Amino acid sequence: MTDDVDMQILRALQYAPRAPFRLIGDVTGISEQTAARRYHALRRSGVMRVVGLVNPAVYGEAQWVARIRCRPDRVGPLADALTRRPDIAYASIASGGSEIICIIRSPLQAQRDDMLLRQLPKSASVLDVSIDLLVHPFGSPDTAGWTGYGGHLTPEQKQRLTSGRPSAPTGPLMPPTTEDAPLLDALAEDGRTTHTQLAELTGWSKGRVARRLEALETSGTLSYDIDLIPERLGRHLNATLWLRVAPTHLERTGNEIARHDEVAFAGATSGDHNVMAIVACRDAEDFYRYLTTRLAAIPGIDGYGVSIRVRRLKQAASLISHGRLVHPALA
Repeated sequence: MTDDVDMQILRALQYAPRAPFRLIGDVTGISEQTAARRYHALRRSGVMRVVGLVNPAVYGEAQWVARIRCRPDRVGPLADALTRRPDIAYASIASGGSEIICIIRSPLQAQRDDMLLRQLPKSASVLDVSIDLLVHPFGSPDTAGWTGYGGHLTPEQKQRLTSGRPSAPTGPLMPPTTEDAPLLDALAEDGRTTHTQLAELTGWSKGRVARRLEALETSGTLSYDIDLIPERLGRHLNATLWLRVAPTHLERTGNEIARHDEVAFAGATSGDHNVMAIVACRDAEDFYRYLTTRLAAIPGIDGYGVSIRVRRLKQAASLISHGRLVHPALA
């Protein structure tokens, strides 16, 4: 069972994914040893993973949001097949088990016939598919990520965690080299892999590892994400909201939604409903309260739809296996 200390550790990691355990302990009022022990227990239990991610734009890829309506008897096999694909970033089954929602990484100009975007409408399992471009993610490092589990930190605690780090990448993007492969593979498995371990894997000095990480991070090529399973943290209703927002309100509305504790992700998309928001609530009544209070208070939303998630399959760099987050190679 997670407690308030665990929640604060998770929150600290969202602000500073690679922060030393000594700093996490100092900020949360526990010892370095306790911070390390609690973190490793959370990771072993599959509640959370820290992962290093390469910006898909480095490879000329965009992110596409697909809503795939399927034959009920074909949903499971198709969903499992999609989840295993490396070009699928997120995937879940929603709408009573008849819809797959996923994010696909693919070039803006998909020319080859083997591109998933071209294959999906031809599948016998698919009744209907809509695919829209993820145009822009809302939020900032201070608001990105789901924080509805609690563990709130004070402004002073946040400042201590983020002091000395740039608030946003400065660019331009830096394409990884073949020499970077061991480094990036290790961080995709565990975003907190130490400089010493990375030096052993790459054959580099720790100084070279530190310099390369700094270059990749500040350019925006490499970032870190905290994968969490909301159900294991007491939030059992997960839904995707499809919102229609007038262009004049889009930036303000999107950023305001991204600041809500209930929201794990918010982004602008192409299509009729031009804002996608993923929310996690305790139960149906908590979700209703969110819709009728916090969301309803935001002007500029002209319409909405809801897809209730019934099975979580994949998020960022993790698969969900038996209720645990695992590296795809271990599932």
